[in-house]
Amino acid sequence: MDAKKRIEELREKIRYHANLYYNQDAPEISDFEYDMLLLELKNLEKMNPDLVEKDSPTQMVIGDVKEGFAEVTHNIPMLSLQDVFDKEAIYSFVDKISETLNRTDLFYTVETKIDGLSVSLEYKKGKLVRASTRGNGTVGEDITENAKVIKTIPHTLTEPIDIEVRGEVFIPNDDFIKLNEERELLGLPLFANPRNAAAGSLRQLDPKIVAERKLDIYIFNIQKCEKTFTSHKESLDYAKKLGLNVVPICTKVSTAQEIEREIDNIDAKRNTYSFGIDGAVIKLDDIALREQLGTTAKTPKWAIAYKYPPEKKETKILDIKIQVGRTGALTPVAELKTVTLAGTNVSRATLHNEDYIKQKDIRIGDTVLVQKAGEIIPEVVEVVKEKRNGSEKEYSMPTKCPVCGSDVEREEKEAVIRCTGIECPARLFRSIVHFASRDAMDIDGLGPALVEQMLDKGLIHNIADLYYIKQEQIADLEKMGEKSANNLITAIQNSKQNTLDKLLFGLGIRHIGKKGGVLIAQKFKDIDEIINAKAEDFTEINEVGVKMGESIVKYFNNPQVIDTINKLKAVGVNTKGMKKEIIDDRFNNMIFVLTGTLPTYTRDEAQKIIEDFGGKTSSSVSKKTTYVLAGEEAGSKLQKALDLGITIIDENEFKKMIG
Repeated sequence: MDAKKRIEELREKIRYHANLYYNQDAPEISDFEYDMLLLELKNLEKMNPDLVEKDSPTQMVIGDVKEGFAEVTHNIPMLSLQDVFDKEAIYSFVDKISETLNRTDLFYTVETKIDGLSVSLEYKKGKLVRASTRGNGTVGEDITENAKVIKTIPHTLTEPIDIEVRGEVFIPNDDFIKLNEERELLGLPLFANPRNAAAGSLRQLDPKIVAERKLDIYIFNIQKCEKTFTSHKESLDYAKKLGLNVVPICTKVSTAQEIEREIDNIDAKRNTYSFGIDGAVIKLDDIALREQLGTTAKTPKWAIAYKYPPEKKETKILDIKIQVGRTGALTPVAELKTVTLAGTNVSRATLHNEDYIKQKDIRIGDTVLVQKAGEIIPEVVEVVKEKRNGSEKEYSMPTKCPVCGSDVEREEKEAVIRCTGIECPARLFRSIVHFASRDAMDIDGLGPALVEQMLDKGLIHNIADLYYIKQEQIADLEKMGEKSANNLITAIQNSKQNTLDKLLFGLGIRHIGKKGGVLIAQKFKDIDEIINAKAEDFTEINEVGVKMGESIVKYFNNPQVIDTINKLKAVGVNTKGMKKEIIDDRFNNMIFVLTGTLPTYTRDEAQKIIEDFGGKTSSSVSKKTTYVLAGEEAGSKLQKALDLGITIIDENEFKKMIG
């Protein structure tokens, strides 16, 4: 292929995957695959220097500011590290520094490269005043309130000093596994690896959610300080003295051979660490000499990151079994001949869906290569087809649910096959856990372990059975007792008074999330009106699409669903809607988009006023938008409104409109 064409192709592909990785926290390929694309581009540009462009992914830090966060311009740019993938590159790095500085008496540090999200912490007189993400290296996101709920980030240092430090926010391995287990129970998408779990958690707009995710941080650099240091190791020792949580492994060495030995030591022990790593960082220790070496537009010249190749092992697929999730999704799982990966025995690996099996041509009896995504989740990488002997069996997804025997279906443009039986025992456990969750019916104390016991004892067979349970039936369950049983019964009874939107979300209707539940509950007077509505009645609601409308109609056409709703009504669960009384209709048929911070109104207050006057609000700007109500630090929505010629108003103009 022509070099120019391949370079353009690689840049487009890298930008696509970088956006998913850095901005959406939802990667489609592994870190290693991404690194290899970037390495290929870098090598091609090196061979064709006339084709290098300033906005190439090799020349700039990739990342955007997420909508809802204020922008922070970094006083000192937050650069990336140059990645290397072989030991020879380490020797070249050391030789180049020695040659540039004309010195051989140099020291280096070797640190663990934590698999997380880089942040900057700024302290004034020892008080935390600002925390920000890397963003594009020049402009990042203000995440101060989120940083304050991370327990290992001190609000006050042990000395009243002005200092800026850089660190890596991460989620410990055990907490990552637990978080994904909880998300699976609730039918939410799983995080691909600990890095994306940390990034997705830290970039939440609600600090309460951040606090629940058990994030941690390791500081790896002092960026700016009124106190001066001669060496990096010395600066980290001082940071530790200030009460900061410093990277736990930082070894000082003097030769390339010692660097290589320390990299191997970290590699040998990395399965014992409580945190994920994706490499080792090598830095020149002398801070004054770092200044002398300087940086490129993207990376410092005094540091590199050695990336460990993912550990792959050969094993055999003994069988393929189906797991049925809360939403009815049938997930094929490979049963493997046990193999040790990243320090643990692996005997199962998800095969995701029917398309994944066909794409990789996976068969029962195949010899395959497996690895752990993000050092955590086992996955089948590829089939070793040359080892086939003809005994392998092609696999077809079942046409009936293997648990309840109901028909299965696959919607157009979806990869997932789902069970249609709403009382499927495999779905029931996850359905009840979801129904009781905080954002749904918020039944405090009804967690997965207790739901499992209640199902095992035959106390519940559907959602509505929760409201028929007696205190004495659950008092003898493990870890319950009379007081806990009484508290749970009270919580169950109190949940009857919840608003309809929480019930709709709790029922687990496909495509209907928290916000969808609210929008629908505001449109209809009660659940009976929802049951009798047509798909087009739902699509009249702003932000409710055709797929959502069809999903609701299909859900309530199931006789088992109607039976459950009738049982919930019989015990007094609220099924009345939240249809709003319109004060007047001056905003009728108008759509408002809110962006930035208003001087006196909160977003909820402004939204209520708009809806009280017959208008609608939307989270995105389009040609249908009537007005954009903009406050301070308005984001990309403001620019899009300008591009589309949408009328932009401020709070003063808005107040005049409402009188």
